[in-house]
Amino acid sequence: DKATDPGVPEENWEFIQQFCDRVNADTEGPSHALRLLAHKIQSPQEVEALHALTVLETCVNNCGERFHHAMAKFRFLNELIKVLSPKYYGTWSSEQVKSRVTAVVFSWTVWFPQEVKIQDAYQMLKKQGIVKEDPKLPEDKILPPPSPRPQNSIFDTDEEKSKLLARLLKSNNSEDLQAANCLIKSMVQEEQEKSAKVSRRVSTIREVSEAVQCMGKFLEAHERQELLRPDQEALQTLLQHSEKLRPLLFRLASEAVDDDEALAEVLQASDELTQALGCCRQLVASQ
Repeated sequence: DKATDPGVPEENWEFIQQFCDRVNADTEGPSHALRLLAHKIQSPQEVEALHALTVLETCVNNCGERFHHAMAKFRFLNELIKVLSPKYYGTWSSEQVKSRVTAVVFSWTVWFPQEVKIQDAYQMLKKQGIVKEDPKLPEDKILPPPSPRPQNSIFDTDEEKSKLLARLLKSNNSEDLQAANCLIKSMVQEEQEKSAKVSRRVSTIREVSEAVQCMGKFLEAHERQELLRPDQEALQTLLQHSEKLRPLLFRLASEAVDDDEALAEVLQASDELTQALGCCRQLVASQ
């Protein structure tokens, strides 16, 4: 009640922080908090609803993965949708409150792309014409980095950037908040590029492994003298495809020069592919 007091025009950050601390301290904190916040966001008093939205966004920033999973459930998302829908409270909710709710849900689609229910809820609002265009998020709006983050995330491993980000987030200066938002965006982009490289490596190595296994089966069939004409044609196609994997492995090796474990994995896959290709070429030549 103190954190969302409509009698106080400005946000009371002391009580907002205390609210976040209570959420983090209680096992059922996220579910209790979201039930209370939904009630406040639906308040007919505009200031109370806006304060509640600020509390909600602060919880998203400070209360971690448990809170993120709870807010991404339809149970809570439906309460936000009621504020926008003319079937419920949309006819009397103020435009400022509806605009904030829309911006909040849209920001979650950006920062939590893995949460399918958030994506579905927002797309439904657009399909029904309740949201006509994506809102433009202000530059000084502080959004949380995506969660859960992968192991060895840049948010955890780059100590210098993490310390700078923590300092900027604690500031009440709008320029610092804008700088923090830009830093988060650059770190997220770096995280996404790193994740894309890992995904490419895993996918290519899996493809190489499958090709090597297939070539092994053709070689076994040849040894049993069971390699038929159609099999020989399939082997030729497989060899052509496998040759195209070699430059991909070379590129992956150059990307993994700073990661000994990843480099070793790529080089092992390259050796296995080279050996299998050599054996199969000898087989084709003998045929």
